[in-house]
Amino acid sequence: MDYYTLTYLLMFLSIGITLLAQLFVSISYSKYKKIGNSKGITGAEVAREILNTHGLGDIYVTETNGYLSDHYDPTRKVIRLSKEIYNGTTIAAVSVAAHECGHAIQDKEGYGFMRFRSALFPIVNFSSKAGYFAILIGIIFGLVDFIWLGIALEIVILLFQLVTLPVELDASRRAGVEIERNRFLVEGEQTGSKRMLMAAAFTYVASVLTTLIEIFRLILIARSSDD
Repeated sequence: MDYYTLTYLLMFLSIGITLLAQLFVSISYSKYKKIGNSKGITGAEVAREILNTHGLGDIYVTETNGYLSDHYDPTRKVIRLSKEIYNGTTIAAVSVAAHECGHAIQDKEGYGFMRFRSALFPIVNFSSKAGYFAILIGIIFGLVDFIWLGIALEIVILLFQLVTLPVELDASRRAGVEIERNRFLVEGEQTGSKRMLMAAAFTYVASVLTTLIEIFRLILIARSSDD
């Protein structure tokens, strides 16, 4: 297989993995956002109850715009839930709200991987912007050192993704524990919740894989430019 065929194959493989992950989570979320939970409890109520149970009454739960825009803000101590999750009484609403509470609990306990991820965040912000710019300059002007610099910055992004993976998996594990402990969902609904959270976790695995493939592809480009 020649160099050009391999690089194009790697590029299409990376795109394929990303699209597959997005499709997987979209299908799973679409399914469980249509199935109501038997308790009729909203995502906002779930979040508030979990937070209060863990002595996190100072953390606000607010409604935000956007699709799957739910997140925990450790700086402002706020859990932001999209409208469908905040007001929803579905299995998806319970699952997502509990997952974000998992992050709040991690923050309270000083979860190591979460602290490390927070420390890396400013560096990753710079790397994500500067990395591809350096690579683009390197390829256009034949400056191999710029390509290697871009690869180094991509490795920083990979490190961030590798640290993010256990943070997200642990938050989902904590969500499952809280859902079962508080009996937000009955047994059959809990199974659906676990499947949905697993689908969401797959997107983080996919991010790691695509970044690994991209780094390998860029190394091939850099070596080719050296020849």
